[in-house]
Amino acid sequence: MSFWKKLFGKKNAQPEEVLETQEGLEQEEALGEQEEDPVIKEEIESMMKQEAALQEAEEEPEIEVEPEIEEEPEIEVEPEVEVQSEIEEEIDEDEEYQWEEGEWETGETEAEIADQSPLDYLLAEQEEQQTEELEKPKKKGLFSKLLDGLTKTRDNILGGVEDVLKSFKKIDEELYEELEEVLIMADFGVETTQRIMDNLREIVKERKIVDPEELKGALQEIITEILTSQVNTPIIVDDRPNVVLIIGVNGAGKTTSIGKLSHQLTSDGKKVVLAAADTFRAAAIEQLQIWADRANVDLIKQAEGSDPASVVFDAIASAKSKNADVLICDTAGRLQNKVNLMKELEKISRVIEREYPEAHKEVLIVLDATTGQNAISQVKVFKEAANVDGIILTKLDGTAKGGAVVGICSSLNVPVKYIGVGETIDDLQVFDPESFARALFQTTETSEE
Repeated sequence: MSFWKKLFGKKNAQPEEVLETQEGLEQEEALGEQEEDPVIKEEIESMMKQEAALQEAEEEPEIEVEPEIEEEPEIEVEPEVEVQSEIEEEIDEDEEYQWEEGEWETGETEAEIADQSPLDYLLAEQEEQQTEELEKPKKKGLFSKLLDGLTKTRDNILGGVEDVLKSFKKIDEELYEELEEVLIMADFGVETTQRIMDNLREIVKERKIVDPEELKGALQEIITEILTSQVNTPIIVDDRPNVVLIIGVNGAGKTTSIGKLSHQLTSDGKKVVLAAADTFRAAAIEQLQIWADRANVDLIKQAEGSDPASVVFDAIASAKSKNADVLICDTAGRLQNKVNLMKELEKISRVIEREYPEAHKEVLIVLDATTGQNAISQVKVFKEAANVDGIILTKLDGTAKGGAVVGICSSLNVPVKYIGVGETIDDLQVFDPESFARALFQTTETSEE
């Protein structure tokens, strides 16, 4: 090959890179022509729409799943687990309640605790302990109320006795005379005071007491013995229905005592029905209705001036139909007309015996402690009209002559069953002779110690 041919041959030759570039441009031009084709363009657009639809379909479940995953932690599982774990730790720390093979370490079997879990058993024990703790202050509060209610009587008796004992350095007849005067001034009564002084002389001789200060303890022993000499049985029995007939002069506190007694019985779980058989005293029925509403008990009543025995008859029928535990009957207290009073009480008693023979009957007389020794004469009069089983002594907080209680127990064969030491609905207390005697000779400071 000649030189020129070789030269022109190289000149017309193209490198590989140039050839590849030309081929790429030719392909792009072919593609451009294809894109301009309407059929191909429609296919491309439909494919793009399908891809967009698929993307939207894939995104929708993600929106529904996310809130469900976020809401799951909101379920109150963690607090319950925490509380349970804390209680279980408390049970584990207390060795007394460890559960081992179906038994408590205290010896109680699973059957004996009625299939209770360790947690339920622990909670029940805690509740029982709290109940016992609440009852302790209640008992203590009863004596505190008695102590406060007898303040005037205690100041009169205890103050007088201490003044006498401090003024003597030895025990002689003059000391006995002054002590006797103190007791009479506290309304113990002449007969009761004489009995106390005779017993005091015997104790001094038997124990060879020479210190006057020791006489105060001896007096408390004698008074306690007198107060406990009467057999004091409960007014309510549990094996049958009960009828409580309340008698007493007007103004002694009959209606108030009935209301307080009703409240006390209902608080003990008894079902009570009241009979407004005092149909002659003005506003007696309305007053008893107020107390019935306070104690939340039923009241059987008729129009003012009705036959008291008729009211009691209706009340017995109501008590039977309602299966009541206690029927309390209010009665008139017209002591100034003793003949009519006796006839009325006798008629009521006959109705009760005829219509309610299965019931346990109790007749309680209400006495005003402020009347002192006059209360004893009232009991004697009412005993002629009815068989008096017990005494409710009211208004002890308002008198300095509470020694009448000792005189009543000493001279009458009728026990004191309730005493009123305040004006609120829960101030009627079952008479406790030992507590009463202790309250007469105990100051508030001593009780707190």
